[in-house]
Amino acid sequence: MWKGAPAPADTNQGSWPREALCPTHTSHALADGEKLADVTDGRGIRVVPSMQRAEDSSESHEEEQAPEDQDTNELFPGGARKLPPLNLTYQVPEWQEEYKGQVNLHVFEDWCGGAVGHLRRNLHFPLFPHTRTTVKKLAVSPRWRNYGLRIFGYIHPARDGDVQFSVASDDNSEFWLSLDESPAAAQLVAFVGKTGSEWTAPGEFTKFSSQVSKPKRLMASRRYYFELLHKQDDRGSDHVEVGWRTYLPGLKFEVISSAHISLYTDESSLKMDHVAHVPQSPASHGRGHLPMEEPSADMLRPDPRDNFFLTPRMEPSSLESVLEPCAYAPTYVLKDFPIARYQGLQFVYLSFVYPNDYTRLTHMETDNKCFYRESPLYLERFGFYKYMRMDKRAGEEDAEEEVQRRAFLFLNPEGEPSPSSPTPHGPRRQGPEPQVPPTLGAPQAHTFTADVNSSAAMQPVTSFLSLSQVSRPQLPAEGEEEEEGEEEDRAPGDEVASEDSEEDAAGRAPGRWREDAIDWQRTFSVGAVDFELLRSDWNDLRCNVSGNLQLPEAEAVDVAAQYMERLNARHGGRFSLLRIVNVEKRRDSARGSRFLLELELEERGGGRLRLSEFVFLRVPGAHSRDEEGESPEPPPAAASLRPDSRPELCRPLRLAWRQDVVVHFIVPVKNQARWVVQFLADMASLHAHTGDPHFSVILVDFESDDMDVERALRRARLPGYQYLRRTGNFERSAGLQAGVDAVEDPSSIVFLCDLHIHFPPSILDSIRKHCVEGTLAFAPVVMRLGCGSSPRNPRGYWEVNGFGLFGIYKSDFDRVGGMNTEEFRDQWGGEDWELLDRVLQAGLEVERLRLRNFYHYYHSKRGMWGTRSHKGTRKEPS
Repeated sequence: MWKGAPAPADTNQGSWPREALCPTHTSHALADGEKLADVTDGRGIRVVPSMQRAEDSSESHEEEQAPEDQDTNELFPGGARKLPPLNLTYQVPEWQEEYKGQVNLHVFEDWCGGAVGHLRRNLHFPLFPHTRTTVKKLAVSPRWRNYGLRIFGYIHPARDGDVQFSVASDDNSEFWLSLDESPAAAQLVAFVGKTGSEWTAPGEFTKFSSQVSKPKRLMASRRYYFELLHKQDDRGSDHVEVGWRTYLPGLKFEVISSAHISLYTDESSLKMDHVAHVPQSPASHGRGHLPMEEPSADMLRPDPRDNFFLTPRMEPSSLESVLEPCAYAPTYVLKDFPIARYQGLQFVYLSFVYPNDYTRLTHMETDNKCFYRESPLYLERFGFYKYMRMDKRAGEEDAEEEVQRRAFLFLNPEGEPSPSSPTPHGPRRQGPEPQVPPTLGAPQAHTFTADVNSSAAMQPVTSFLSLSQVSRPQLPAEGEEEEEGEEEDRAPGDEVASEDSEEDAAGRAPGRWREDAIDWQRTFSVGAVDFELLRSDWNDLRCNVSGNLQLPEAEAVDVAAQYMERLNARHGGRFSLLRIVNVEKRRDSARGSRFLLELELEERGGGRLRLSEFVFLRVPGAHSRDEEGESPEPPPAAASLRPDSRPELCRPLRLAWRQDVVVHFIVPVKNQARWVVQFLADMASLHAHTGDPHFSVILVDFESDDMDVERALRRARLPGYQYLRRTGNFERSAGLQAGVDAVEDPSSIVFLCDLHIHFPPSILDSIRKHCVEGTLAFAPVVMRLGCGSSPRNPRGYWEVNGFGLFGIYKSDFDRVGGMNTEEFRDQWGGEDWELLDRVLQAGLEVERLRLRNFYHYYHSKRGMWGTRSHKGTRKEPS
């Protein structure tokens, strides 16, 4: 976990016999074109005879990797230029009833890398693992490093119906499922990552879009072959688990337990060179099933939201009578409430979104783990093991649990924190840990010191993760534990004093774990860990990689179902729901919650339509009044509650958005020729893609001398534009104010903009939906790209502090007083926060959402705007 080095491209060399790649490796070389995998036994099952002796099969040797730059003719005997057909298992062994309750587990030890592709490169994969054993649950955590697992067997559904699967792991994993009992028919249905840098916390089943499968129709009377591949490197909280759920709204994933699994076959009596029974599936070869190029971020995957604006919208007038009207006056509005300068940041609330829009920057969590509640120091030391409850075997003592419990206290005998040496499982990005005071409420752990015969001072050693690897009778002596810690401190690649051959001759070196100390059968219990439930709707200024808040599925489905019921009651059942495209919720615990409901409908005898309306779910008994203190809605009646005493939806007054309102992009510029050209090209592309005639670009030019801005604006293919020329030094506040003043229609939207922005095609629709005259303004969160990053490879962070990109109706902008051009005449930075204060005090809400594929380009700030440098009077421009 928490590393960023990408894995090399996946290859299929792991399925080739050693003799085909290295003909001189053994005297039993095969003729050209002959493959070990082509041999079958008498039962018709393909067999791969081993060139090892049976007594050598349990020894751990350093694996050999086929050279990636080897000549093609050596890989394809006879000069063939295409890969041979996959050698798959079609005939399965006879299944026995006693196989239930466990599945086969094959372990490939001492193999580096965190990607499943690294596992497939192991020359002994998939037929010759180091260990064959079984496991009783699809949740495994050996607490070890540099290994790969292949878990396979059958799944037995409890009942007929649609089932959804999800896999969670650290590091990468793949879950393959066949729709019958044949390994040859296995298909990749869910996976965590491809490069080795992706990971999840235990039970975190919805972090990546690739984790969750599409619904699969299964029958209780059948069994289904599955295969689970997992790769763990030398860092992190190793685990892999598969969850499933009935495909119904709101249900959580549960780990697949022993009651629903069975062995593929019984291997207990077979020698390690007996491999005729080992299934070969598309998973064990992996060729052609993963895309050649995965998106570098989940946000880049297609989403129905991205182009939903192209679907014809239902006329709002036809929807006015669907719901009863109700006043809309949320309690969190700050009208006339006095606040201090820049305090408005504390009164901006976030909305919840369904379905997951994957705005969480999971690909950036290698470097930034602020999404998780634990402190970085705690995660570096202990990872996520506290979320896992290890399953105890019959007769197992509780002593180890007590050791682990005391380790979590995280305090030394003096009660002060102290740095610890790295452990094999805890830290990502190992290094000295700073001396910091314990945080309030953070789990603490004892540290232990060991006496070392050297001139160096005693070093404290955190014992939890080391001790947890072995059972209590196998704990090392005091000196052995310290020597093990010293070995872990060596840099990768450093030579150790004693090699395996020397150990065989002179006995095992002290401080080495016994080979049987690794518990490959260690399973654990974990719930569906939903870190989203721990987040608040306050504007989070602490974490800049977290995405939009996630609205629970059951709540979104309930609101959509209730609206559809009322819609069809009003229109005689003319409409059917195709899918829920987007639901946004702003919560008001005192009076109720407003929802932006976006549904794709199909009209009977007609085409597809887009429903995009605000609705309000009022708290029972709550009664809102408008600004004048009078209620424009009828008194609450019994009809405001459903028969099950749950609140009903109503139509909030003065909260309707206009689809045809003109949006004016206002941008001040000075001596930024290359960026002006890029901006105009992006705006022209937006017009071409959307065909939207209802927007314009207003450039306020502060005497640029590096290009003819007006001429470039005239030549751009835009539906509307204005060019304004100003003299003097660049002043952002004055430029924005001048642009707004040039807009004549007060019932149009002005979008205060920056020059270095990449817009998604849905930007116009997003601005219009979240700007309502007299009620709502919009401050979308932009992702600030890092140096060397681009929209196709977006690495950076969300600009959670910035409010410089701001959409508001011109009438509302004028009412709050516009930009503060006097105070921010000779500086920029802070003018957006000052405007936010006045917008909130005027009684407007400010909608705050992260927008998919909405980026701020990285750019040099050297010589920007061509102004003189006045030290201490200007802040960095955006």
